[in-house]
Amino acid sequence: MEERKTWDKTNQWSEELELLKSIINKTPLTETTKWGGIVYTYNDKNVLGIGGFKNFFTIWFFKGVFLKDEQEILVNANEGNTKSLRQWRFTSKKEVNEKEVLKYINEAIEVEKAGLEIKPEKRETVIPEYLQEELDNSTALKAAFEQLTPFKQREYAEFIETARREATKLSRVEKIKPMILDGIGLNDKYR
Repeated sequence: MEERKTWDKTNQWSEELELLKSIINKTPLTETTKWGGIVYTYNDKNVLGIGGFKNFFTIWFFKGVFLKDEQEILVNANEGNTKSLRQWRFTSKKEVNEKEVLKYINEAIEVEKAGLEIKPEKRETVIPEYLQEELDNSTALKAAFEQLTPFKQREYAEFIETARREATKLSRVEKIKPMILDGIGLNDKYR
């Protein structure tokens, strides 16, 4: 039987990531681990992270959208979903220009100091028809539902709306009514 090889994306770029670390260590940022990766903070606020991927290693700036990016090197890794984060991708150590990297990092620190941020868009919760009928028929249920946070209201609405069959939607409404009356969120037991 052939031995299966696993790909280790971090060790693939260990020398290159050490180079980035040596540059970042010349700044006032503090290294920490978040989400299984290396993240650098300033006053406990995320400023940047580094990591290795299959075809490149990168510095990502959590508020990269606010950087001037005069070199036009930053990319949005997930267009349409990522609003603020930007990546600087490298494929070799030769591409790492310490002076330029420090310039971008220092600018990112200044952005954090200035408190710049993109506020998340408020999403309107659309109440499914079956749930709305129940809320209209029970003042206690309606009052309890209105006491829930918008996040919990949205969880319940999506739980019902994602069911394909009408029978499933109805059974889900019956399931959640006691939870709403008790002020419990749909997924509270997992938090």
